[in-house]
Amino acid sequence: MGLYPEIEPYDHGMLDVGDGNLMYWETCGNPRGKPALVLHGGPGSGATPWARRLFDPEAYRIVLLDQRGCGRSVPRASAYDTDMSVNTTAHLLADLELLRGRLGIGRWLVWGVSWGSILALRYAQTHPGVVSELVLTGVATGSEAEVELLTRGLGQVFPEAFERFLDGLPEGAAREGNLAAAYNRLLESPDPGVRERAARAWTDWETAIIPAPPRSVPRFENPEFRMGFARTVTHYWGKGHFLGEETDGQGVVLRDAHLLKGIPGTLVQGSLDFGNLLGIVWQLHHAWPDSELVTVDQVGHNAGAPSMVEALVAATDGYARR
Repeated sequence: MGLYPEIEPYDHGMLDVGDGNLMYWETCGNPRGKPALVLHGGPGSGATPWARRLFDPEAYRIVLLDQRGCGRSVPRASAYDTDMSVNTTAHLLADLELLRGRLGIGRWLVWGVSWGSILALRYAQTHPGVVSELVLTGVATGSEAEVELLTRGLGQVFPEAFERFLDGLPEGAAREGNLAAAYNRLLESPDPGVRERAARAWTDWETAIIPAPPRSVPRFENPEFRMGFARTVTHYWGKGHFLGEETDGQGVVLRDAHLLKGIPGTLVQGSLDFGNLLGIVWQLHHAWPDSELVTVDQVGHNAGAPSMVEALVAATDGYARR
């Protein structure tokens, strides 16, 4: 069971979500089908045509969007004068509700990958009445422990790359604290050379910690994408994903897992995904009785692997019949 054939949108537009931001959206598949919303990763990656193919186009009305600051949405985070203070989780959640109203959708299945899984989980927790099901992959919850693992903890696994990552920061206290916040300060520098070097160092680290083939991210070779991506990721990671105060070392999304009660969900996770080292996806699954956990062997943080695609399409096909 592979991807469905390539399709093109039958409608698209730019939604004014306020704060000077216009959000790109598109709809594909069956206009009278089951609504499904796709939330991309990053934050800051943007939507891709690939995600359209995870859904039966005869059964689903597929909605994709580019979150604030990335893809075809404007203004882009890659531009130094773009105001990042109006790019937070609360803003993105409000944008989803504006789009749902614009499209006249009552409830929709929400699909999310990586950062998109965090956004999807928080959306379902704060707007449970509008989420019919969740399909999540590369599952994360946005906790401080996850950020610490991905920015510092994996330094023990990739020591040479980690040394280069630290070398991208000035000597002193910056290297001892929140590394994402330290890099974000460089990416907000008025000096374009400082910003470019920081963006390269950040994306080199993200590439270095990919645990399984393909160990490359071609989009990181595009200077505009690299800058916008690094700036947005560090903006979110350096500020706790704007999820609020953690309690007893437990992230907000996992703490509020009980709010997902009654929402069916499928978690598709690669066995080599480094996020698994903290056991958070298993904790989430056990705290959310309506969820199913599908572990895919020998795959990392890669939703496009054939075995991951098979599991994801099986999930969306199953929910299409509900």
